[in-house]
Amino acid sequence: MTRDHSKTFYFGSRFFPLPQRQAVWAVYAACRVGDDIVDEPGGGPVVLSDWWARVQSALTGRVAFSQAGPHPVDLALGWAAGQFPIPVSAFQELYLGLRMDLEGQVYRDMDDLELYCRRVAGVVGFMIAPICGYSGGDRTLEYALRLGQAMQLTNILRDVGEDLARGRLYLPESLLNEYGVTPAMLEAAEVTPEYCALMRHLTALARTWYAEGRAGIPQLQGSGRLAVTAAARAYEGILDALERNGYDNFRRRASVSGTRKLLMLPQAWWEMKLG
Repeated sequence: MTRDHSKTFYFGSRFFPLPQRQAVWAVYAACRVGDDIVDEPGGGPVVLSDWWARVQSALTGRVAFSQAGPHPVDLALGWAAGQFPIPVSAFQELYLGLRMDLEGQVYRDMDDLELYCRRVAGVVGFMIAPICGYSGGDRTLEYALRLGQAMQLTNILRDVGEDLARGRLYLPESLLNEYGVTPAMLEAAEVTPEYCALMRHLTALARTWYAEGRAGIPQLQGSGRLAVTAAARAYEGILDALERNGYDNFRRRASVSGTRKLLMLPQAWWEMKLG
């Protein structure tokens, strides 16, 4: 699931030792199941509530069984939680973030968007940090939170067109008004000068969040430093691709090739050594 749905996350995960790698995959898969419930047909509040109940059971060592037997992702998450102190509270915030999608949250300002980025991705840092092992206490977790938020903002900037097709818009109303981007422009998929200016603003904000989040990487233990550095660099590369595409995220999907990711590794390794 990780390899098929997030090549960038999977790329970074390969630098963990096997037990940590498997735990990271289990966490990603559990998050992905929840995400698919709000994005794909057949989901909804009842199905999401069932997912949340199953996650709680798995994290507390009580994997739920149905007539078909336990779900493989539940088994994997239950195993991971038995090996590493993955917090239930982080998944609870994720659940609240996924509900924001189901309830059609309107994003009036950056505070609304930042909260959403925290809930659906920032808290993944709280899940991954215990798997890495870390020092620095809550300060390191705040850095991990910021890095996850940067990745989610990157997703939002990459997927504006796809999200509009689902009836969702994450760009805050206050910024749309500030930059003169109208609903009609978005519906027409117009890459206007005003829209490009808005994208430049949010791309710069995402880069600031990456820089803030990377400050915590030296507090991670062992190969977790390289794994997170590689994933962050590859994810930030999506912003480079968006810029190369002229900020056209209606018709073109910004992505980073496998070759380009590999070429980022020396820089990621050097940053890790400097940290």
